[in-house]
Amino acid sequence: MIYIGVTGWGDHDSLYSQGITARDKLKEYAAHFPTVEVDTSFYAIQPEKNSAKWVHDTPDNFRFVVKAYQGMTGHQRGEIPFATKDEMFEAFLLSIKAFTESGKLAMVLFQFPPWFDCTKENVAYLRYCREKMQEVPVALEFRNQTWFYPQYKASTLRFMEEERWIHSICDEPQVGLGSVPTILHSTNKEKTLVRMHGRNVAAWMKPNGNNWREVRYLYRYNKEELLEWKKWILQLQKETKDIYVLFNNNSGGDAADNAKQFIEMLGIEYTGLAPKQLGLF
Repeated sequence: MIYIGVTGWGDHDSLYSQGITARDKLKEYAAHFPTVEVDTSFYAIQPEKNSAKWVHDTPDNFRFVVKAYQGMTGHQRGEIPFATKDEMFEAFLLSIKAFTESGKLAMVLFQFPPWFDCTKENVAYLRYCREKMQEVPVALEFRNQTWFYPQYKASTLRFMEEERWIHSICDEPQVGLGSVPTILHSTNKEKTLVRMHGRNVAAWMKPNGNNWREVRYLYRYNKEELLEWKKWILQLQKETKDIYVLFNNNSGGDAADNAKQFIEMLGIEYTGLAPKQLGLF
């Protein structure tokens, strides 16, 4: 199955009826898409009650891609707010318990920063992460292209297969060491993740200023680009059972529209979505 959705559910205004509260947005989101990326988990390990509510607010066949906490991927500046790394991983696993017990967890996404390059030390840390996550399905996304240098590419993909990492395939600007190429290779026969970051070349490598995130993902995919990805997704379907496609290009509100375009392009009609909210008339 091909699951198509977006990253987060709070900022996609085109999906929601006027006056909807933040608390109720996920319920309405689930009437449009069968999957979503939980990004609040990156900034702080969430209370158990949050994941329990999100599970309650979505249909039985809805699936969550949960982003790993920033302390687990090395984004955290300064000391982690836990006594040990082991304690941090234990807290995270507890926070996603409702997802795992309900069967709604698609995977946990480990997105590593641009300075996480291909070294023995970092390979060892990936093994540690995989061990600490136990049987939870985990996806791996690099932001440093050394992992896919010609001399390392085959070894990187083989390592991901052997260590049971789901490949997070990226569409993003190609502007140097801090971006990775689109590698159309599934490392898991059950699941593959595709994240559409947009192609805003000018903003990708300029993370200065308070609004850099808003600028970086300001991009709208055109028809030709989506048709190219349609071809690639159908190609990936030969290698993996389920594909999760998440649009992250929402600085200008384009992610939800592009996701709906892509669903139509692939001729997908989802069943089991949440009922759509009725307007006044």
